[in-house]
Amino acid sequence: MRGKWKIATVSIASIVLITVNLYLIEKKESKVERTVFVENWTKVKKDTITDTIQTNGVIKPEEEYDIYFDTKKNDFKKFLVKEGDAITAGSSLFEYTTTELDALKANLVAEKTAAEGEIAGIEEYIGKLRSYQGTLTSDPEKAAIDESVEKNLNIDITTSSSDLIKSNVEQEIYKQELEKNSLNEKVKMLDAKLSSIEEQSSAIVSTSEADGVVKSINKNLNNPIISIVSTNMAIEGDFSEEEMKKVEVGMTIKASSSDSKKALKGTIGRIHSYPAEEPSLKKDNRFPFQALIEPEGEETEPLLVGSKVNLTVITNEKAGVPSIPIEAVQYQKQPYIYKLTKKGHVDKHYITKGLKGEGKQEIIKGPSVGDVILLEQNVEVKNHSYFITPIQFEKVKAATYKKFTSREKVRYLLLGILEK
Repeated sequence: MRGKWKIATVSIASIVLITVNLYLIEKKESKVERTVFVENWTKVKKDTITDTIQTNGVIKPEEEYDIYFDTKKNDFKKFLVKEGDAITAGSSLFEYTTTELDALKANLVAEKTAAEGEIAGIEEYIGKLRSYQGTLTSDPEKAAIDESVEKNLNIDITTSSSDLIKSNVEQEIYKQELEKNSLNEKVKMLDAKLSSIEEQSSAIVSTSEADGVVKSINKNLNNPIISIVSTNMAIEGDFSEEEMKKVEVGMTIKASSSDSKKALKGTIGRIHSYPAEEPSLKKDNRFPFQALIEPEGEETEPLLVGSKVNLTVITNEKAGVPSIPIEAVQYQKQPYIYKLTKKGHVDKHYITKGLKGEGKQEIIKGPSVGDVILLEQNVEVKNHSYFITPIQFEKVKAATYKKFTSREKVRYLLLGILEK
């Protein structure tokens, strides 16, 4: 008898429960109808958001130095390096002689010859003066004067006294000795210049101004006759017109290559403002750039020239800003998200977006760090709806359950039972 009563009681309770559920489900504006099942949610986090540009590049020497040679003014002798040679600043590259030095040498030789001729003439003249001076002293009556000597003396020897003539001759000898000494000094100076030119003419050597590797040598002496590339490597590539609106010199870059185990770091060192090819309406313009690679110490593995790299340019970065996944943002006239409140509601919040990058969206105005938001977009949500979410048993703790009030416990339990 008691068993029948128990069966009847359970049956009646089940019927009542089903009836109540059906009523609540079909009732207009029912809370059950407005309850949203939230499976995916997340929190607003304080994070670093980085906006980047992805492009490609190639490893090339940072600098290239061209060496030129003037064949009109110089005579080439020989190269002192070969293609592929590693050189340092000051290394000898080639030898040559200069036609300018030959002309200068010829002028100096002519000037020296003239000076030596003048010295010879002065010595001959001084000899005549001394001879005349000697005859004046020993036998004035028989003294015969040379015409060249008589012309240069400022007296009339026929009317002047013997003492006056002797005095004038001594003055003339002294004057000529001074001139001779001056010419001798000039000859010494010319000899020094000629010696210096001889040294230069024998082997004028052109040297390198920087460390590097000899890339090419033009044996036909067409300029540049030598090209030297630096040992420091860089990354070269080109930007599109849209990318040019975002990039600037000095921006940080990261690069990866199959030829290098370590990621490369550096900065944009140079951006050409003129396209690589002539501008055209029929094709997209590309603007060359060069990124400088930061050295990482002596143990850095050498980079292979010509290696292809995947390049990331960091155009903007913000640290410690409120961020959410991009897929959490929905759009009507303005961007908005759904916030899950502590009272069990899903509330619509319009937001002001900031920087976006790497799947994250900065929130300038909207929910705060720590707020819980709806992550999935394919769920139909009415503003201020109730929500339920699956129990994550690994996160359920007795201490958390005890913090709920009795009213909250009953409400959350009924919501779970009455959800469709």
